[in-house]
Amino acid sequence: MKINIVYHNRNIKTEDVANIKELIANNPDKSRRYISQELCRQWNWRQENGALKDMLCRGLLLKLQSDGLISLPAKKFCPNNPFLNRKVPKPIKVDQTPIEGDLHKIKPIEFRSVRRCNHEKVYNALMQEYHYLGYKQHVGEHFKYIAFHKDRPIGCIGWTSVLWYMGCRDRFIGWDAETRQKNLNLIAYNHRLLILPWIRIKNLASYLLGLSTRIIPRDWNNFYNHPIYFVETFVDTSRYKGTCYRASNWICLGNTSGRGKKAPTKKATQPIKSVWGYPLSKDFREELCAGIK
Repeated sequence: MKINIVYHNRNIKTEDVANIKELIANNPDKSRRYISQELCRQWNWRQENGALKDMLCRGLLLKLQSDGLISLPAKKFCPNNPFLNRKVPKPIKVDQTPIEGDLHKIKPIEFRSVRRCNHEKVYNALMQEYHYLGYKQHVGEHFKYIAFHKDRPIGCIGWTSVLWYMGCRDRFIGWDAETRQKNLNLIAYNHRLLILPWIRIKNLASYLLGLSTRIIPRDWNNFYNHPIYFVETFVDTSRYKGTCYRASNWICLGNTSGRGKKAPTKKATQPIKSVWGYPLSKDFREELCAGIK
């Protein structure tokens, strides 16, 4: 039987399945994790930062087993999955004394990356309690930032990897489907922006966006070992007008379809949002439409 399966943009053919069967047969006492990681090494299936695509590979192995194409070793143990069993961040106590006035009165503002440090719990809790969408943990590429005024948090900004397809963004960039598939990781998505409700400083949101877009290219490249050339976000127009993005020179690219990611139908099932983008370099189109360097 000829096999040709596409799994997360990787073509799995008959010879690949035969290779997996041989790997399992040659390691009868090894765990599923070992099989997955060894297969990643053989295929050089890695993330941009060099880490093995272990979880993605394990998903493929489970699919092949459910399709009756391979037989995996029995599970040796079932570790706790922190993403399936993740608890909602608990509220924290922060100074809620109102801060009002002009932006220059609270400068300098410290803008700090808090991922994998003690303040990450502060970010998570503030997003959960004060952002209308709540807190969401991402397992892919992402960054979390808190803006501080005299050690008091005044705002938070979160960045993640982007959605697979976005018509108005893709038309603005001018890339084809194949190029988008290769270079999508060169874009980041501003998925959260929060100014704490007791902070009433004019132009603070646009100022923090400006700080963030200057810092995120460097941090992303240092941590994930690849650049980004463009950033995007969505604005729920039933709640906001996107004023802070416009003031920060972001460009309104159009609207979402309301169908969600990889929707099975053409009917809108989600709120339609405006899409905003911001080039991080003058030659962003050339970089995004080029081949992998």
